[in-house]
Order: sequence, then C-alpha cells, then structure tokens
Amino acid sequence: MASQPGRRALVIDTPPTSNGDLHVGHLAGPFLAADVHARYLRARGRSVVFSTGTDDSQTYVLASARRAGRTPEELCGRSWHAIRRTLADMGISLDGFAPYDDRYRAAVLDFVNALHAKGKFRLRTVRLPYSERTGEFLVEGLVCGYCPICLVRSRGGLCESCGHPNNFDELLEPQSTMDTDDPVTVREAQILVLPMEEYRDRLTEFFLAREARLRPHTVQLVREVLSRPLPDFPITYPLGWGIPAPFPETPGQVLNAWVEGIPAVMYCTAFAAERLGEHHPADDELWRAERDAEVIYFIGFDNVYFWGFTHVALLMAHEGRYVLPDAIISNEFYELENEKFSTSLGHVVYSADLLAELPRDLIRFYLALSAPEHQQTNFGRDALTKVTGQRLVDPWNRLAGLLGKAVAEAGLDGATLPVSAGARRRARAMLDRFRACYELSGYSLNRAAILIVDQLDRLLRTAERLDRSTMDVERLADLFFEVRALLTGASPILIDLAEASGPAGADRRFDLDASTASTVTPFALPLLDRTVVR
Repeated sequence: MASQPGRRALVIDTPPTSNGDLHVGHLAGPFLAADVHARYLRARGRSVVFSTGTDDSQTYVLASARRAGRTPEELCGRSWHAIRRTLADMGISLDGFAPYDDRYRAAVLDFVNALHAKGKFRLRTVRLPYSERTGEFLVEGLVCGYCPICLVRSRGGLCESCGHPNNFDELLEPQSTMDTDDPVTVREAQILVLPMEEYRDRLTEFFLAREARLRPHTVQLVREVLSRPLPDFPITYPLGWGIPAPFPETPGQVLNAWVEGIPAVMYCTAFAAERLGEHHPADDELWRAERDAEVIYFIGFDNVYFWGFTHVALLMAHEGRYVLPDAIISNEFYELENEKFSTSLGHVVYSADLLAELPRDLIRFYLALSAPEHQQTNFGRDALTKVTGQRLVDPWNRLAGLLGKAVAEAGLDGATLPVSAGARRRARAMLDRFRACYELSGYSLNRAAILIVDQLDRLLRTAERLDRSTMDVERLADLFFEVRALLTGASPILIDLAEASGPAGADRRFDLDASTASTVTPFALPLLDRTVVR
C-alpha cells in the first residue's frame, strides 16, 4: 500500500498519559518519529494535520496521584502543561495540542452513544480483581501480576513485554499496585463489552493489506493474536475515575479509558485543524470516509493491540463512517544506562533537564540514531556527548570552517557558481536515500541519522582535498550544492541547523530537483554548539 501524494495525512501521536512530564524514553519512541515524518510530508507539499493531547482517564493517573499525595485532577493539570512545554521545546511540530475538556468528553460520548444505539455492545458478567481493603475493583494500572501468555510481570489489561491482552481475571498472582499487602480477591461484575470475535475476518483483512508497512514484531503479535479467540473488549468498568458511562445497563460505571482513544484523536485532529484556520461542523469530520485521509499512527509496541485491534474494531463498528488507519509505525522500549526507565525509582532523565544542557538538534540526532525501532536500545548520557561530538559536531564544524575559508580566499562571497552534472547526480542520489528513510514503506530514523553521518564524512573528505593554491571553483561549487542537499535531507531531524542555514542553505521543501539545478550561491554554514548558549 503506497502513500498517495494527493491525500491529506492525519499524523497521530498517540496521547501520552498525564501522570508526569515526558522523559527521553518517551521522545525516542513515537514523538520524534511522528514529528520527523510530519515535517517530511510538509516538505513534500502534502497537506498534514499533526496532533495529540493527553490521556487523562487512565488508571495510571489515579495510581500515580495516590503515590504522590495529589488529586488526579491536579496531577493531570500539571502534566498537561509540562508535556506541552516539553514537546514544544523539543521542536515537535504539532499543529495542535488538545486540552482534556468538556468538548473532549462530548466527542467521546457521541462516538460511544452511536455504537450503543446500533446495538454494538453486549452485556457480560465477568470476574475482576478486587481489593478487600479499599473495596474497589482493580483494573489496568491498579493491578499487576504475571502475564498468562509470556509469564512476565505485567499490569492489568495488556502485557508490555509480549503485547497480548490479559482481560478481567487472567493475570496470574494479582497484586494491588498501591499496596502489595492488600489481599486481592475476585468479584463478579456486569459490564458492557465489544465482542471482538465478530470483527475477526475484517481485522484479518485489514492487517493483510497493511503488512508491508508493519514492523516485524508487530507482524508477529498480529499473527499470534489472530491465532486464538479474540477476547471481548471492555467498554465499561465499575470504577470511580473516568468519564461516566451513559448506558442504562451499567449505572455508576465509567468508560474504559482505552475506549476513548479513537474519539480522542478525532477531537485532537479537529482541534489542530482549527489552529490551522479550518472550521468543520463536527469533531469527527476529517476522519469521515468521504474525506479519504491517510491516517498514520506512531505508537509504542505495548499499545499495538489496543490501537491496532480494539480501536480499529470500534471504527469498523461504525459501519463505514470512518477511514481506517493506513499505517501503524511501532517502536520498542528505550532503556536508560541499560536499565528500564523508572520514574518511581528515580531512574529517569527528563527531556526538560536534557534540553537545559544541550542544543535540541544534538538530542534529536542522538535519539534518531539510537531510536528503538526494531529492538530495545539504550540511552547513555556520556554516549550522547561522545557520539554527537565525534560524528556530528566536530566534522560539521570542520566542514564549515574549510568552506568558509575557501570562499574568502577565492573572493567568491555572493557569487553565483555553475554546478556540474556529477554533483547534480550525487545530490539526487543523496535525496533519494533520505526519502527512502522517511517514506512509510521503509521508515527509519536510525538509517536517516546514519545517512547524515556518512554523507557528512564524504563531503568533509572532499573539502579536505580542495587545492586552495589553484582553487578549483567548480569543485567548490559542487561541494556547496551537495551540502545544500545534505541540509535538505537532514532538515526533519536537524531542525535548527537547517533554519540557521538561511534561504541559501537547506531547501526544506524537499523537492530540490538535483537533475536540473545548474548554479549555487556559496553560503556561510552555521556552526553547531556542544552546549546550550545562554
């Protein structure tokens, strides 16, 4: 399934849980990947709406607030502002960061009420973990145990390790995440569910059509999930935190936070479109089937089941009203110094703290180079300094110095120089390789970052061979032309370097026609700093 240039792209960065600020593990996953792709699409002339918000209804918010001695409402408010600030400071080019407000809740209720009216939900009696000490049901972030599929420690609802769901009472040796000494029993409750097995054939067809764009671990999970009966998806839970369920069958219950996902991102899309100057009659307008938008998800592997199965089934249940996602780009976990990020244990590096020390281009480059695309990778503070210094800052600044000196010695400042056919071919080849990294069929931040390093090394070697005694103007012109192509290709990642290069530098439209351009004007290459300049 290839991208269609005429279609509008709805780039979805799945809303983060509002239980604290973002750390570099969050950014190295879906956030940077979504931003780079959105920037690339805009540079190709595509119409893009890139949006997200926060996921306030998650039980993880409730658990984190209790541990911090705050109300969940207070934690959500603090987190929303912190997350929005971090994303902006990191250069994540969202068109809109939507608030969790009455309009959000109305969008969710409109979505689920329409399905309820069509009889899409079923009333089921299920067995749920129960806290004898607090007298409340324990689901999702309130309960932990061992995954029944892979036997790894897991929270309720979904296993982060194998990606499989663990519904209702399926966790082995369940414990309260708030109090491990709290006796956990099981009690029955009547809830509404979406019968996922009814969507098996359509889901199978959906994944077969998109398999070429799925990463191998996601393909494996899809095949495993489809090899066994699909469990019912809970629509409501007997909890006290979340949006009150409006259904007469389940009085006093709330909507499962995961049910909010699709109407939430529809609302986020509408909110972002308004920031672009658009106004639509309904918050789901841009997702309507007749709009034929290309929907692209960027998600962590641990969210693939919900976003790839249950959310798609909810869209299908609306009987053709909405488009289905075209691509699901997943990522694995990012470790910190070879251990799992843990906010509760203080093993974390917050993005805001890192941004106070280093220019964001260096952070973006290192996160792209080490992004956990196909397997778990590692963040190291010393490695960040060493890698960015040796592979980006030093060679770039050396190249800038050599070219600046050559232009000054030859008196070519402001001159328009002819470019050879060979340089045009090399520039086109370079841009083609960057496009291969940024297109969804082979999307890879790792390869894009390595391409920056490799091309920078090649151009620096060429600059070092310049004979300034005779000053080959044609070779100098070719160098500047190819540096322009490198800046263009790197611009979705090295956003500040591209901006600082000015109009004569990176053509961030990404449509530089390297085969027909015949001249170039030398320009001053901006230098890269190792630390934040105050």
